Amino acid sequence: MPWQSKDDGDGAGGGKSPWGGGGDGSRSGPRNPWGEPPRGPEDRPKGGPADFDDFIRRSQERLRGLGGGGNNGGGSSSGRPALPNLPWGLIAGGLVLAALALTSAYRVDAGERAVVTRFGQFHQTVGPGFHLKLPTPIDGVTKVRFEDIRTTLIGTAEGDSENLMITGDGNVITIAYAVRWRLKNAEQYLFQVADQDGTVRDATESAMREMIARATLNNAIGPERAAIAEQVRERVQEILDSYGAGVLVQGVDINRADPPTAVDEAFKDVSAAQQDAQQFLNQARAYAEQVSAQAAGATAAFDKVYEEYRLAPVVTRKRMYLETMEEVLGKVDKTVIDGPNVQTYLPLPEVQRRAQANARAAEETRR
Repeated sequence: MPWQSKDDGDGAGGGKSPWGGGGDGSRSGPRNPWGEPPRGPEDRPKGGPADFDDFIRRSQERLRGLGGGGNNGGGSSSGRPALPNLPWGLIAGGLVLAALALTSAYRVDAGERAVVTRFGQFHQTVGPGFHLKLPTPIDGVTKVRFEDIRTTLIGTAEGDSENLMITGDGNVITIAYAVRWRLKNAEQYLFQVADQDGTVRDATESAMREMIARATLNNAIGPERAAIAEQVRERVQEILDSYGAGVLVQGVDINRADPPTAVDEAFKDVSAAQQDAQQFLNQARAYAEQVSAQAAGATAAFDKVYEEYRLAPVVTRKRMYLETMEEVLGKVDKTVIDGPNVQTYLPLPEVQRRAQANARAAEETRR
């Protein structure tokens, strides 16, 4: 070809390219039209500030290229506008500040408490309102519903399952109850016990079994249920306070206290007999009170008569005699007249009977 040189015969391969390179493979001159030899991985310098500056320059050019612009900012061959040279450092700083602000402010609603932890340890407890803290992950916030009344049911009142307990007199009952509680210390509630609901349930069941074991069957299913429930509430509060659970027990309600299903019919018969016995006792007491009241009234009347008798003995004695005779002879078919020149006995009822008999006989004769 016209740009090849002839061999001078020494076997050195004197052919040269039009760019001035020697045919012997030496790298003394440029080997491409742009004036610098091609570089392979083994020819690139290792490390140094020039590599880092070159990397920054190429990164900036790629960012500008994402907007479609050239190096001169006047547009590109595709016709799209160039990306303006924005202050990326300020933008990044603003984003960091915004993230810090969003993680440093928080609000606590009414009825809530917020427990703030710093590096995982308790720092403080705050109430409702708007608050500030150190940014995450330095400070963390956990909100809890502080004033809500929570109810834990133990056993069922519908009778589909039995929660059996032994009374103090050796009987067995099935019982269902509920405990109402709320928080009184948010820090203790979150960090002192692992399972708050389970702790309240276990403490209530333990206290209930303890109090039922001290009561008789009649008291457990009868009028002592309210007193037993109050004793259980006090005992549960003592247990939870000893644990430091941060819980306030509002009350315990016994919804069901019955004998087991296997002996329910027999127990109903016994209960009916007890109710009948109680009814008869009540009737006897009512009769006794009635008789006592009548006796008290008779005694009061006698005392009044005695006072009158002391003032006029003769008159009172005669009046008492007449009243007594009237009461005795009031139902006798005789008339007694006490007075001078008067027949002492006049059989008026007998005369009336005879007259009526004669009238009936005459009526039958006419027929």
